[in-house]
Amino acid sequence: MLPRLIRALRERYPDIQPDVQLDDGIGNWVQDRVDVGFRIGAAPEEGVIARRLFPVQLVICAAPAYLARFGVPKTLDDLASHRCSAFRHPATGQVLPWYLDLDGEVVHRHVTPALSTNDTELELQAVLAGQVIGQMPNLSAARHIRGGQLVPVLLAHMTDHIGVYVYYGNRTAQPRRVRAFIDLAIQRLSHAPAYVLGKRELAQAAARAGRPG
Repeated sequence: MLPRLIRALRERYPDIQPDVQLDDGIGNWVQDRVDVGFRIGAAPEEGVIARRLFPVQLVICAAPAYLARFGVPKTLDDLASHRCSAFRHPATGQVLPWYLDLDGEVVHRHVTPALSTNDTELELQAVLAGQVIGQMPNLSAARHIRGGQLVPVLLAHMTDHIGVYVYYGNRTAQPRRVRAFIDLAIQRLSHAPAYVLGKRELAQAAARAGRPG
């Protein structure tokens, strides 16, 4: 997401020299002199303007080969007999639960992980390889679901209660280059069809469950 946005900025405004910093922690944006930031979830501090760009869909999914070998879970209780992956927060070291929609309420459920990691790419590759079933964000999974490499399951329990936000300070005091980047980010990433999966395509992808890979 971010590399494409930076490339578009450089193409449109070649004189701008971006300084990009990636950090899993929550720093002090004022002291760190950050003009614009992106984060999943709540604002890092008071006084920062936050604009939601698109929802993060948390999709339980597996490779066709995994489902052919271990079967398709029909209920949340079935997950107890599956090889699940879990994400370990890079900053805290805690293994995060899966967030699930249960009758319209977002609940969390810890799984017994066959794999836990603090690297999203490693987790994705393990799921793609058919080693585990995971709850993956649409940011990682969307193109693989559309391509048939991953199959969503238990769609009734998918959540999109968190989102991707762009953060910035008071726009009236911002340099023009910063305002230009904010406008570009909103233009390119609002609703984000490249990442957000529609109900119909999710249902069609889920219908592939159990088919040979």
